[in-house]
Amino acid sequence: MNSGLIQVIPWLGVLGMIAAVITFFGVRRHSPGNEKMQALADKIHAGAMVFLKREYQIIFVFMVIVFIALAILLSIWTGVAYLCGAICSGFAGWFGMEAATRSGSRACQAAKDGGTPKALAVAFQGGSVMGLTVAALGVIGLGFFFYVLHDTPTEAPLIINGFAMGASSIALFARVGGGIYTKSADVGADLVGKVEAGIPEDDPRNPGVIADNVGDNVGDTAGMGADLFESYVGSVVAAMAIGATFADPLSRMTLPLALIGGGMIASLIGVFSMGVLKKMNPQNALRVAMYLSGIVFIVLAFVLTKSILGELGAFWAVIAGLLCGILIGAESEYYTSGPPIREIARQSESGPATTAISGLAIGFKSAIWPMITICVAIFAAYKMDGLYGIAMAGVGMLSTIGIVMATDSYGPIADNAGGIAEMSGAGAEIRKITDRLDALGNTTAAIGKGFAIGSAAITALALFSAYQTTISNTAGGTGFSIDLTSPLTVIGLFLGAMMPFVIAALTMEAVGRAANKMVIEIRRQFREIKGLLEGKAEPQIDVCVDIVTKGALREMILPGIIAVAAPLIIGFLMGPEALGGFLAGATATGVLMGVFMANGGGAWDNAKKYIEEGHHGGKGSDAHKAAVVGDTIGDPFKDTSGPSMNILIKLMAVVSLVFAPIIARVL
Repeated sequence: MNSGLIQVIPWLGVLGMIAAVITFFGVRRHSPGNEKMQALADKIHAGAMVFLKREYQIIFVFMVIVFIALAILLSIWTGVAYLCGAICSGFAGWFGMEAATRSGSRACQAAKDGGTPKALAVAFQGGSVMGLTVAALGVIGLGFFFYVLHDTPTEAPLIINGFAMGASSIALFARVGGGIYTKSADVGADLVGKVEAGIPEDDPRNPGVIADNVGDNVGDTAGMGADLFESYVGSVVAAMAIGATFADPLSRMTLPLALIGGGMIASLIGVFSMGVLKKMNPQNALRVAMYLSGIVFIVLAFVLTKSILGELGAFWAVIAGLLCGILIGAESEYYTSGPPIREIARQSESGPATTAISGLAIGFKSAIWPMITICVAIFAAYKMDGLYGIAMAGVGMLSTIGIVMATDSYGPIADNAGGIAEMSGAGAEIRKITDRLDALGNTTAAIGKGFAIGSAAITALALFSAYQTTISNTAGGTGFSIDLTSPLTVIGLFLGAMMPFVIAALTMEAVGRAANKMVIEIRRQFREIKGLLEGKAEPQIDVCVDIVTKGALREMILPGIIAVAAPLIIGFLMGPEALGGFLAGATATGVLMGVFMANGGGAWDNAKKYIEEGHHGGKGSDAHKAAVVGDTIGDPFKDTSGPSMNILIKLMAVVSLVFAPIIARVL
């Protein structure tokens, strides 16, 4: 049974990849709109691809250095696995962005041809390319390596861990670089265009608009794709690493791979169900598609767990993780699209200060219930199947990543469709449709971030357990444990708790610096280009795109290096016990800060949109101007610093796990 499954799993990934390619060409068959819409879409596509090419050139240098280090210090095959994980992550970002940048104008034209249902279908179809690609590449990569290595199950994790490290390291660069790009462009365009010049969002007179639309793709599509791919792979690797310690390691290591194969099938069903569901209310359609995938996955998980393990403890742990993800998504949805956003909008009538204060308070409150939910899921999973159960809860949470990522990637496409509608003069009715889909996209993005940070907490705990087990086994089974009364452990704990603050500070400052340059440049163009504000002259778009591209690429390097180097420095200088405390501290503060920033930023954004719908004075009112300031603060919160937290804690855990056999020698 296990042998047959191990052979089939990679082919399920191939099936998913074929579906992604077919979906991509299906998107291309839709009308791209008139010449003006096509010209705008081409500029967005070109800007996104230029950024991605430059980003990958920098990342390639980092990949080569890490590959050489892994090959020398561990094994050539660990290095090869690292390269494969990095390449899969990079390819998912490239292919997903290719689809997203080709979908914006088509979604806009679909709104003109068939209203909300057709626009929703096209935008979701474009986003599902990324979703299916992320799921498929994870199944192919992990499934292939395990197929090759399954005859030596206890040795396999030492190599497969490298695949997870490749995915994690590229994800941090992609998320931080893309996040700095998108938010510096967004902040610059909003502050000068909407607040100072008083022109609408996505107005073609604004020189920063194209850079802003490019940013939606490099940050929220390529960046988020790499982010969730890393979460997905990390959860499976953690389960496999713990499963390798059981008396029957092959079955315990096969199960998480079989489950993501089943999740691949469930995601395909959910994605293609949108062809029927598109006529529903957009929010209900996306929710039903996700729930349908979840139900199919639960049935498959029951059958697979019973047949592979012969008992259902791991299945109930998977259900705990799946329910945890759904609840965190619902909690994120409440704080980013429910009554809290109306409270921020009401506070905006008093000015930007009260907007900022209420948004911060809501962000802090939004971290409470997700943390309680995560704790309950961890407790339930542990009761069901010990540490292995906790790891399987992480697998359950992200096993239907295909549909989760599809609903998340849909958001940037809807946003781009709105920008193209405004810049091409499609009309108020079309913009109303795209705005509605864009507002829903902010909610789906918050749900996606909720899934990512929730899985980060559970996966990081599982990776932490795998690290402890690996240290103990490498040290000759000495029963290595982490003592919270040890000074070294406490020092590591505080240093780890500091890391999310370090990365948040670096990324926020990076957005501020790049945004400042954008503000200065947009002001210069409004001042010096005669007739620009009157619509009689063309803005210098390329200058703005170049400013944010250079700024983002320069600023992403330091956070990426720190995240990889910090656990190694702690481990080799202070020992494995201090590193254990370091990982625990980073996980606790990283999860809380990630939820706080993602939900707070989303709440500020949708409060602004709520006012733009006509509440509290509508567009151009003092409340609207205050809400734009709040949204500007929230932008780097929700799209740069916040999402980097979940990558940070898992990347440091994976790096520690990969190098654990060497760090153990410090004992």
